[in-house]
Amino acid sequence: MDRQEVEILAIGAGPASLALAVAMEELAPELAVRTLVIEQNEDAAWQRGMLLPWAQSQVSFLKDLVTPRNPTSRYSFLNYQHSIGNLDEFINLGSPNPYRLEISGYLQWVAETLPNVRVQYGKRCSAIEPRRTAGGEVDGWIVRTADGAEIVARDLVIGGGRDALVPAEFTGLPAERVIHSTEFATRIGKLDPDGAHRIAVIGGAQSAAEMLWSVHKDFPRAECTMIARSVGLPIYEVSKFINLLYYNSFIDEFYSAPAETRELILKGMHRSNYAGVTTPMLENLYRETYLERLTGTERLHITSLSEVVSARMEEDEVVLDVFDRKNGSTTELRCDVVLLGTGYVREMPAVITGLAAAVGIDTLSVDRQYRVELPEDYTASVYLQGVNEATHGIADSLLSVVAFRSQEIVQDLLARRTGRLLLESVTRPTQGALL
Repeated sequence: MDRQEVEILAIGAGPASLALAVAMEELAPELAVRTLVIEQNEDAAWQRGMLLPWAQSQVSFLKDLVTPRNPTSRYSFLNYQHSIGNLDEFINLGSPNPYRLEISGYLQWVAETLPNVRVQYGKRCSAIEPRRTAGGEVDGWIVRTADGAEIVARDLVIGGGRDALVPAEFTGLPAERVIHSTEFATRIGKLDPDGAHRIAVIGGAQSAAEMLWSVHKDFPRAECTMIARSVGLPIYEVSKFINLLYYNSFIDEFYSAPAETRELILKGMHRSNYAGVTTPMLENLYRETYLERLTGTERLHITSLSEVVSARMEEDEVVLDVFDRKNGSTTELRCDVVLLGTGYVREMPAVITGLAAAVGIDTLSVDRQYRVELPEDYTASVYLQGVNEATHGIADSLLSVVAFRSQEIVQDLLARRTGRLLLESVTRPTQGALL
């Protein structure tokens, strides 16, 4: 069996784990040499399912893996641009929002230039279980991967993201007829670009809008229909006062607030991240529908205040039953393929719920430093990144806080090691002492 032992294991080579790796290199090089990051894919691509050539990030390049914490770091996005000879061109672009491809390239560059932290690809975590000593103490974790390998680590940092949400209405359809946004860029190319496809896009936020725009442009004979619950397509809330709540400094306030206040804040910020579309994309879609009506060539359709209540196959067609909230009627929409811009499951990912089951508790909760609260007989630690929105705020799954969050986790790891060493020095018998 392929087996290795490390001090710290980070699961998932996305922004969360790579920011942690950078923090390790800069703040705790003695831990960095004993840290491993595993990734289920063959590279560190960012948002690979929506890695469209024209798509831009909604976040400033300054919110990279390290700049908010250490503006002089060699791991900054600007240094990446300099390293590939593109800094002048990027500056001349005049936008703080890089293309998604650029951020993906930046993450891969970071993963490849880490001097101490190792990154291994093609390693999908399939199970995690505690490692117990002869005395019953849990002093580490055994992580099994899908390829049959085993990794033993003292501490875990899980940052693999949430699971894709496929609503129940679509689970009975053949897999080849349904594409979630997390797989869009890797699967949509299998369709014949000259085919007269009928494509339905489910959802009314940015991912759905981008998929709609993409298939409309790339499949010139396709009929493209968006079905959205919202009243029209709402714009992202981008007020500078709302953006104050994405500061790392706001996390302390959010964490200490009553549960009902947290829920109120999250609800109020929903359109700042989940339920909106960027202004340029809204302009593109509206102008296209306007021109098509003007020229009598309509093949881009946006149906709002509607939802799919059931889906089935009839011969070679996907049939969607669409409920219109405006008049209470239900109509059929026949199509060939369904694109889901339905986001992610709100509950913890399967790897984390599996860990909770292995520990013997129903739900894992984290402290302010993102460390899971475990039974007293656990000296090993687990940290969760990107799934703590309920306790740490809406920015937890975004780039905005990865730099400072990584610092806090590294500092906590160091503090626990220092504390343990101090405890051992106090309890360890001195030479000649009575036992």
